[in-house]
Amino acid sequence: MDDTLPPTSPDDFPDDRPPSKSQVKRDMHALLDLGRELIALPPAKLAKLPLGESLREAIALAQRIHSNEGKRRQVHYVGKLMRQADAPALRAQLDVWANGSREETRAMHRLEELRDRLIDSDDVLTQLLERFPGLDIQSLRAQIRAARKETRENAALPEGREPARKHYRALFQTLKTLNFEDETF
Repeated sequence: MDDTLPPTSPDDFPDDRPPSKSQVKRDMHALLDLGRELIALPPAKLAKLPLGESLREAIALAQRIHSNEGKRRQVHYVGKLMRQADAPALRAQLDVWANGSREETRAMHRLEELRDRLIDSDDVLTQLLERFPGLDIQSLRAQIRAARKETRENAALPEGREPARKHYRALFQTLKTLNFEDETF
């Protein structure tokens, strides 16, 4: 008879054990930190978050309290209420606000590329006007001409001088107002 023990694997230990006390504590501190971030938000952004009424009121009260001890206690109360909130959704929205979404970044890059193509070629302007027939053609052409002139003048600047970007940025802002549904333009 062999007295050696069989090899153990992670499957031998079921994962249905409750989380450790340390893990529970880390989770509570993470919720408390999330509550602090919510308290620091302006009311306009708070209104956009999916918060329960009691949590929303607790956050509003915490924003009004100036006493150190009172604020500390209210922050802990907000942390307690955070246990019932959808923390992953809140974190995701805060991350989008802090870093911008990838989709927004891609959209801005597409607009920058379109602006550069408009400055380089009149054919792109023709395509843009076909797609958006209601555009103010004179205004758009004037902006493109000014951006082209600005680009030429910037190319002739001596090294070390800051290039002008006024018309270049204005053209971008105009393009931003257009509604592009797809990425093919």
